[in-house]
Amino acid sequence: MPEKSKAVVLLSGGMDSCVTAAIARETHWLALLHASYGQRTERRELRAFDEIADFYSVRDRLVVRLDSLLQIGGSALTDARIPVPESEVKPAGGAASIPITYVPFRNAHFLSAAVSWAEVIGARAVFVGAVAEDSSGYPDCRPEYYRAFAEVVRAGTRPETHIEIVTPVIALRKSEIVRRGLALEAPLHLTWSCYQFEDEACGACDSCRLRLRAFAEAGHKDPIAYRVQVAR
Repeated sequence: MPEKSKAVVLLSGGMDSCVTAAIARETHWLALLHASYGQRTERRELRAFDEIADFYSVRDRLVVRLDSLLQIGGSALTDARIPVPESEVKPAGGAASIPITYVPFRNAHFLSAAVSWAEVIGARAVFVGAVAEDSSGYPDCRPEYYRAFAEVVRAGTRPETHIEIVTPVIALRKSEIVRRGLALEAPLHLTWSCYQFEDEACGACDSCRLRLRAFAEAGHKDPIAYRVQVAR
């Protein structure tokens, strides 16, 4: 077996990024990066990040602040004046299919920080828990976006730097991600997905609905607490 290299994993504290970390851990030494950007559940997500990092005994961890995303606004996650929708997102094509919880071009900021850190610490890969199909329809979660960003990394780093962008769950349904996480014994009980609250998950926002449906389809009970559980 080849010797393990180091990988930076973008770990929001949510289910998808947690399972991505569990997958990366199979072949790489983990370095975990978390971005706080003034989102509504910032403190709860950071707690989830720390608890997952502790679970895997990861020493290489970095928390970056991206307050520019809060200043820019334009999303229900970063602007308190915009309510978080509590109904199912129904794509209608074009701009109408992009929900108000989309943070404009957010993942480019996350990837830039991860690639910068990866180049400094000698990591050979950046793992991202993006999901394309069975998700909320964010444009920066599409496979072509990550293929394009990989070219930016190649063009914008040192000649001797080789950093792969890895998206291991991008083509999976949410229920498949749950099953993969359970198979890998990932700490799904430590994760947080709710867009609104930090004590108990609301159960009504799109992220909670997707998560609850995923666990139901996988035939397992979601281990976190909800205020209500809305069928999707």
